[in-house]
This record gives sequence, C-alpha cells and structure tokens, in this order.
Amino acid sequence: MKCRHCGQALTQPFLDLGSAPPSNAYLTAEALHQPEVWLPLTLMVCDTCWLVQTLDFTGRENLFDADYAYFSSCSSSWLRHAEQFVTAMRAQLALDSNSMVVEVAANDGYLLQYVQAAGIPCLGVEPTHSTANAARAKGIPVVERFFGRELAAELLAQGKSADLTVANNVLAHVPDINDFVAGFALLLKPSGVASFEFPHLLNMVQQNQFDTAYHEHYSYLSLHAVQTIFEHNGLQIIDVQEWPTHGGSLRVLAQRLDVKARPVQPGVGDILAKERNAGMNALPFYRDVQSRAEQAKFDLLQFLLDCQSQDLRVAAYGAAAKGNTLLNFSGIRPDLLPYVVDINPHKQGKFLPGSRIPIVSLAHLLADKPDRILILPWNLQEEIMHDLAAVKEWNARFVVAIPQLHLL
Repeated sequence: MKCRHCGQALTQPFLDLGSAPPSNAYLTAEALHQPEVWLPLTLMVCDTCWLVQTLDFTGRENLFDADYAYFSSCSSSWLRHAEQFVTAMRAQLALDSNSMVVEVAANDGYLLQYVQAAGIPCLGVEPTHSTANAARAKGIPVVERFFGRELAAELLAQGKSADLTVANNVLAHVPDINDFVAGFALLLKPSGVASFEFPHLLNMVQQNQFDTAYHEHYSYLSLHAVQTIFEHNGLQIIDVQEWPTHGGSLRVLAQRLDVKARPVQPGVGDILAKERNAGMNALPFYRDVQSRAEQAKFDLLQFLLDCQSQDLRVAAYGAAAKGNTLLNFSGIRPDLLPYVVDINPHKQGKFLPGSRIPIVSLAHLLADKPDRILILPWNLQEEIMHDLAAVKEWNARFVVAIPQLHLL
C-alpha cells in the first residue's frame, strides 16, 4: 500500500491489533446467528510525510452505513464543548444572519443546533442516514453525502460558500484525505475559516491510547502531517489549540492558502516545536507502541481473571468504538465481561461486534449492582463517574485499562 497523502510506499509498522470487525458494526440478536466480517487492523507510518494510517481492506460505505450508531449528543460534556465553540467563533468571526456555517460530519446536529439557535444560517453534511435524520428532527438542513471536491463544487454553485466550516473528529475518518481537505479550500469564502478537531497522535503514543485505532479511523494525525496535507490542498493553518477532548485533541484553524487573509498565530510554531522535541519526525518515536498495547491487554485479562476467582462481578460502561478495539484485541467475551451499559437507545438491545457482549440500559446495572465497573470510553471518565454516583451505595469501584490498568 502507498501513503494516502504523499503516495510513498508504506514499509514502517506502527501497530498490529490482529483482526476485528468494524468497531461500530453493532449486532442484532438475529445477526448473532450469522458470520461476522473480521478485517485486519494494522497501522503503518509513512516515513516521508509522517502520516500514520491503516492498511485498508474495505470501503467507507461499509463502515459508515445507514445504521451507524454513534450519536454525538449522548455526551453532555461534548455538547458543552460544542456550545462553547459556537459562542467563541460567533465572536471571533462576527457571524450573524448574513453568514453561512457548514459542518461536515454534522452527526445528529449536536453543534449546528447552537448555530441555528443564534439565527445563523447553517448546513450539515452527514453521510450516515441514522444521524442525519436525528439532525433533521432538530430542524437542521442536511445533505446526506460524503464530502470532497465534488460536493464542495455543488454547494458553491448553490451559493452556499462558507464563512466558517467545521469538521470535528472526521479528518481521521476519510480514506481520500487529499480530496476531503481540498473540498474545504474550495467551499470557503476568501475571508472564511475552516475549523478541524482531531485526536493528537502525540497523546495516542505517549499515553498508550492504542484503542483509538479502528478501521473507521483511516489516519492518525500530528500537526506536522496535517500542515503538510493542508498546504498541498490549498489551506494554510493559522492557529492551533490543545483541548482535553477525546484524550487530548488539537483544534486547527485554517484559511485559504491563495488569500492568506489572517496572520499565523504563535500557537502553530509552538505545537510543531513540541512535536519535534518529542521526536515525532523520526522512526524511534513510533516503535514501542506495540509492546505497550500488549501489556495493557495482558493486565486487563489478568484483572478480569482475578475478579472471577474472587467472585467479584464486573460490568462495563460505554459501548464505545475504542472499547470494541480493546475487547477484541484482548479476546474478551461474555464469560469474563457479561454486559456493557450504554445510554444510547440505538445501541441497547444489541451486541458488541466481535466480542458479542450484550448492550443493556443503565437500569440493568443499577439492579444488578456489580462490584467493579470497567469504563471503556476512558476519555469520559469524569462524566461517567459523576453520572453513576449512585454506585457508591453498594461500594462498587470503577476501573480503567488505558493508559494502564487502574482501580479508581
């Protein structure tokens, strides 16, 4: 395979998690009697542009289908993050009723609902039917398509050039990253700004966040790699901020490279220097990810076996994609982890892909009163522990497996 950005041959391994089903391919009870599609989950690093990426074995249409079950509005902390972003950008860009905001990967309208409430015209682009319908139910107009140059040109012809484009946690999800980024350069007004948020590869490596690897994440992004990709496709980065979301993310603001309407802020150079100092532009930085992932797997298995020998009942919380990566890499099944709780009604009554662990409601956990609760979406640890404060009544304890096993 060749690098999805620069086209150089990929020869340097980064992470091999064996094989797994797509992490968001939740199973119905009927599907338990059918075979599952398992795909190799192997990541490589390009030693030319330093883009970390999956080896691809299936098309995006098979990963982001009509029954896609990730709904952004299920996280209260993420909703607050989105609302704060809209407030900040309204002030920074002086957005009003004459502006246009376009969000790519608008999901269920978690962010555009705040744009709409402010009286700012907006449009969502969302290829998954389930979440697009949820956004439409909020009154948000949605184009149900994958984004790239072709759709950007169509929107431009319809007079929908953007003062602000938003792309949160989607840059990693696109197989043709050049076409995707070039679409934003085309859609922006000359004075427009494009905002992208994505998990920072630096944190993935340093904090052993290997479970954020799954087939839907085609790319794993450093600022260095993103800057290279953007400049190749007509965008210039003008500012970068670090955020704690999703285990540590970057928010990158960019403008059209052919206009350069705004000055570049010092934060860009600061983060690039931070990456250089960490060694991200050299192969040794990428070489011990595999061994640390394997140690986390062994520790989790030992924990579950110890709980079983001590008659301690364990449940999991959060049927998240990262949890599916962890459980399938570890070979965990219902005999060690009988169920996982999720507040998303679209997941309840289904089963995790691969492990086939049943997904239940919070009421099930409150009635069962397990002794230990494994938090799978560790990035929402504080939110989950706050929402489940009632488990203190029976002295249950929380546990996380990433970056290393820790009983809370």
